Amino acid sequence: MSGDTNDGLPLAILTGLAGRCPRCRRGSTFAGFLNVAPVCKTCGLNFGFADAGDGPAVFVMLFGGFLIVGAVLWVEVMFEPPIWVYVVVFLPLAAIVCLGMLRPLKGLLIALQYRNKAGQGRLES
Repeated sequence: MSGDTNDGLPLAILTGLAGRCPRCRRGSTFAGFLNVAPVCKTCGLNFGFADAGDGPAVFVMLFGGFLIVGAVLWVEVMFEPPIWVYVVVFLPLAAIVCLGMLRPLKGLLIALQYRNKAGQGRLES
């Protein structure tokens, strides 16, 4: 059955990055820019399990920060522009990069939670 949790990891990754339902791969995981839908409108999967937490923001800071800081350092070493160039160019660029990465990474983490049947951590009594 397509959409089974035994499907390959690359397919789960692509499904998550696209923001698609991890079970049917047709419906959307989101009901807005970052709000997770209560259920998939195509297959009825309940997204109650989906709790990406702060994971997407951490990865955005890690990857986006690496790209932006690397670009800033390269521009500084190569061109030594005045400070206003950084504000005009790199501040909007940082916002675009971070917002552009946030939704796909959140979808990825939700899809991987579904594929790996991840749940809330519990301590044994």
